Amino acid sequence: MNDYKCKSISWNASGAEIEAESFRRIEAEIAPEVRCRFSPGEWRVVRRLIHTTADFAIADVVGFKNDPVSAGLSALRNGAGIYSDSNMIKAGLSVSKLSSFNSNYSRDSIICPSLNAPVGELARQRHITRALAGVELYLDKIDNGIFLCGNAPLALAGVAEAVLAGRIKPRLIIAMPVGFVNVVESKELALQLNDVPMIILNGRRGGSPLAVAALHGIMESGVELQ
Repeated sequence: MNDYKCKSISWNASGAEIEAESFRRIEAEIAPEVRCRFSPGEWRVVRRLIHTTADFAIADVVGFKNDPVSAGLSALRNGAGIYSDSNMIKAGLSVSKLSSFNSNYSRDSIICPSLNAPVGELARQRHITRALAGVELYLDKIDNGIFLCGNAPLALAGVAEAVLAGRIKPRLIIAMPVGFVNVVESKELALQLNDVPMIILNGRRGGSPLAVAALHGIMESGVELQ
């Protein structure tokens, strides 16, 4: 059977070796004028986003507001609550990486209430999405915490409106909902938040894997920049 294997494929490379080689190729291929637009910490995030998508153009749509890398690292070290708008984010975040910043982190400490019965009931009563209902019911968990949005634009819009109303102030927002309805509008609303640290993907692009990648990039910057 081995006779049919393509000899140019590195069959025996470990996952860590493949990731390291991927980063090396990204560093080699990125245009210098693009790389220099980002601080070292921001670049760790951008590099991880490129790694996740295999698309260098993503560097043109990512934005950083109010030093989100430093704010994110501080929040993680203090064990700030993490709220995600999708179970894909909850499943994708590395608990081992999180716990290296604060030992209190576990899979269960990542909040994603979209399937909770009270969230579903509020959504039915108000004729709103579960994502928005979850935000409204769990604003106290988002306040002073880390909010990751990689799927539902109304979750981002709901958080942004609560911030603008002075009801909450997250320590970090990762704003990466994806799609065609309410997506651009929710991001434009989020950009009105002048004093909240934020990483945002402008336009329609986004997705839960990218929200995960952004927080992983923040964590990597905390290790590599020590």
